[in-house]
Amino acid sequence: MLREFLDARLFEIAGTQLTVSTLLTAILVLLGSFLLSHLLRVVVRRAFAKRGLVDSGTGGVVTRLLHYAMVATGFAIALQTAGIQIGALFAAGAVFAIGMGFAMQNIAENFVAGVILLLERAIKPGDVIEVDGQVVRVVDMGIRTTTVRTRLDEDMIVPNATLAQSTVKNYTLTDSNYRLHAQVGVAYASNLKKVITVLEKVAKGIEWRVPGKEPLVLLTGFGSSSVDFEVSVWCSDPWKARVALSELHLAIWFAFLEEKISIAFPQVDVHLAPAVEERLAKVLAAAP
Repeated sequence: MLREFLDARLFEIAGTQLTVSTLLTAILVLLGSFLLSHLLRVVVRRAFAKRGLVDSGTGGVVTRLLHYAMVATGFAIALQTAGIQIGALFAAGAVFAIGMGFAMQNIAENFVAGVILLLERAIKPGDVIEVDGQVVRVVDMGIRTTTVRTRLDEDMIVPNATLAQSTVKNYTLTDSNYRLHAQVGVAYASNLKKVITVLEKVAKGIEWRVPGKEPLVLLTGFGSSSVDFEVSVWCSDPWKARVALSELHLAIWFAFLEEKISIAFPQVDVHLAPAVEERLAKVLAAAP
């Protein structure tokens, strides 16, 4: 009875009879490919962990590619086991594939870009990058899209083609050191040597400054109402750059208050003609 059940014919595909046994075999082959893919991914992760490669992006590249390769191979073997000729199937679907290719052009473009990103490793999970003028942290990289998170804890889905074809700033590609720039202007009557000394003292005394990288104080120009300075300080976490810059600004503010250095602000001098001054004096003198 079991043999009769397994040899029972279900339907015919391209002249090939599909029986219960062939269908079960194809299903087992497909399930086996998923199981083998899972085991290989576990082995790869453990091998990376033993070698100290704890970066999720490195393991993600290999495990994803292994998974897709194993599943594709298992699917092909399952079809062949069921008696379906893969070559004939591809030939029959060639026209349909061309039409779908035009319709899914953007998806295919993002897919290829995703493979390139995963292989090049120029961008990986955990990196702090700047995309379209916005600083974000890479959370997860997929084959079609990349998930990033903004400083406002908003998740964004970025097409991989955007990352592969546009200019992207990666603040953590080689290291996480990032230079902050604080702009400040002082009054023209200020003692500039004293201003430079105070700014250097503030920059060197900031807690989060990267040791070994000296800060830099530059006089950047003479404005209409101020003498402009720029203070550059290295920090080790570009993700917290806004908070660090705020602390630097506050430190400069309080240091200037203590040293009685005036931070300049726009001022306008009005000069009156002599006739206007005389008439204004007469009006003021006649006022009660």
